[in-house]
Formats: sequence, structure tokens, C-alpha cells
Amino acid sequence: MKPVLFSFNDAELQKFVMDMGEPKFRAAQIRDWLQRGAPDAASMKNLPANLREKLDLVAQTLPVKIVKKLQSGDGETTKFLLELNDAEQIECVLMRTTYGNSVCVSSQAGCAMGCKFCASTLLGLKRNLTPDEIYSQILVAQWELRNGDVKIRANGDANNNDVSHIVVMGTGEPLQNTENVIGFLERANSELNISWRRMTVSTCGIVPGIYDLIKWGRPINLAVSLHAPTDELRSTIMPINNKYKIAEVLTAADEFTNLHNRQLMIEYILLGKKDKNGETILYNCTPEYAETLSKLLTGKNCMVNLIPWNAVDERDFVSPSGNAVHRFQDILIKNGIHTRIRRERGTDIGSACGQLRLNNKKD
Repeated sequence: MKPVLFSFNDAELQKFVMDMGEPKFRAAQIRDWLQRGAPDAASMKNLPANLREKLDLVAQTLPVKIVKKLQSGDGETTKFLLELNDAEQIECVLMRTTYGNSVCVSSQAGCAMGCKFCASTLLGLKRNLTPDEIYSQILVAQWELRNGDVKIRANGDANNNDVSHIVVMGTGEPLQNTENVIGFLERANSELNISWRRMTVSTCGIVPGIYDLIKWGRPINLAVSLHAPTDELRSTIMPINNKYKIAEVLTAADEFTNLHNRQLMIEYILLGKKDKNGETILYNCTPEYAETLSKLLTGKNCMVNLIPWNAVDERDFVSPSGNAVHRFQDILIKNGIHTRIRRERGTDIGSACGQLRLNNKKD
């Protein structure tokens, strides 16, 4: 296993370079390239060619390396399958939007949550990611923005080559790895100057983890993956609900959002099933469930993000019709609940979280 240059502190990097017979100042040059997200030493153009060749033989630049990169047809979304130094795989997604360049990062290799509609959990949890491994996903995206083939930039600004928003919504449950996620976010704020208010952490409802965020005290955004308005229904698709009930999750989430005067994001995947005649029936998105969800959220400072389900071969759900999606939204709006239907990005490159990793493991 090659050493990872990015994980060296400055003294260790200087020693590594000098042990190769190179002058001390080369370490500062290498560090500058690492902070830009250089995928290999060959990219470090101000280093001598022979040093670049030697470095690539004996070391790895980042703790992640690209296994596969998929680009959406509209140029707005780039999805990366990344390999860690121990050969585990994760995904991250770069989204070029009207409000900036957003990166969805993974916090674990795999996932232990067992949600019945999700691809990420099918291969189980392998391990937590380190702050370096999470941070490096941002650097991969930043390198793509500055050096990739796609020249579309947020707001049409050709000079906007920086990551501006972070969402911790990729593979894994962030609040099962809270300490490392917090370490990553602290670093992104201090080193990349990304505002706390442009960071979002998503959880399926790990109540102690939400209270850890409250103690941490930073005004980030919180998203809760709810996906059902009753404990009975939620427990059928999200095993975590057997430990932390909806009321407990929302109480903790309300405390967090009230502390920072931030709007809570409620993630709600819309699921259908096929009956014995092959007809689609609504699972968690009937008009009755819309009314129940409205009552649950009335008076809360929240926004419901409706997400039509992305197909996963190993799961037996189906996506409801557009009419059913809009009917569900209309009922929420009628009842005064701030609601939007999430625009699906990169559907042509496999937008379901965990699907790229899952398919690669089958190959």
C-alpha cells in the first residue's frame, strides 16, 4: 500500500521529499498541488519530470482515487466512484447549479441502516471514513471544476471554479460517524472558506447524533430523512425507527433548528408498489398520508423535499406517477406546508445513491 502524501503533515512531507534526495522547498510545491486536488504527481507541472515519475511510483497523492467518472448529458452533474486505500469504494457527486457548485459527499463506506428502498445499504457497512477521506471528495470535485472537460459553470460564470456548497448525503449515515464528519466540516470552513450556512448534514434519525450537532453549535443545515408520517409505516421501510421514533427525531431536530433559526429540511421519498395485477399502488404517498404528514409538520419551521423514487433493481418498489406526486404536494401546500419536488439531476448516469458502487461490485 503506497503512502498518501495528503495525509502527511508538513514536517513528514518535507522528510519524505528530502529522503528522495530532493530539496526541502519541493514539499511546499507538492502541498500546494495536493490542496488543489491533484489526482497524481504527473499533474504537478512545476515539478521536474523525473520527480513526478518517482512520486507516482512510490506514493499516492490523495486518500481517494477515481475508479469511474460519469458525466450527465446536460453537463450539470458529475458522479465519481472513488476507491480508498484499502480498496473500499464510495461515491461523491458534483452538481453545477444556479446557486453555486454543490458536492454531495459520503461519510461511510457502505451503510448499516438497512432502509428498504436504498441501494447504499445492500452491501452493508464496511467502515467509517476519516476526515481526510471525506475532505478529499471535495478536492476531487474542485479539480474537476478547474480542469475537467465540462465548462458549464454556476450562474454562467466561467470563473466560478470553486465548490460553494456541501451536502453530507452520500453513502452512509453521517451521524454514525459524527466526530469525523464534524472534523471534515471544520476543515472545509477554515481551509476552503465554505460558510456554515452552505453545509447540510442529512440523517435518517440518529437522535444522539443530532444532540451532538447541537453541542457542537455550528449553524449548518439539518436534513431528516423521514419518508413516512407514522411510526407504523416508517418502521416497515426504515429499521432505525424501531429505536428512535418520529416524535423523538423531530423533537431533537426542532431543538437544533430553533437554536440556529434554520429551516429543517424533511426528505420524503415517494414510493409505489405493484399489486398482483401489475398495477401501481401508492405505498407512502396516498392523499391520506399527505394529510397525516401535514398535521405532523404544521407549525414547524420546515420544508418538505419530495423525491420520486429512483429505481434500484434489488428493491421491489416503483416510482409513483407524476399525477400522484403532484397530488401529494398539492395537499401539503393546501395545508400550509412549504414543499417542493426535488429536481432529479444526472438521471442518465444512475442517480440513485449507492447504485454506481453497487454495480461496480457486481462487475
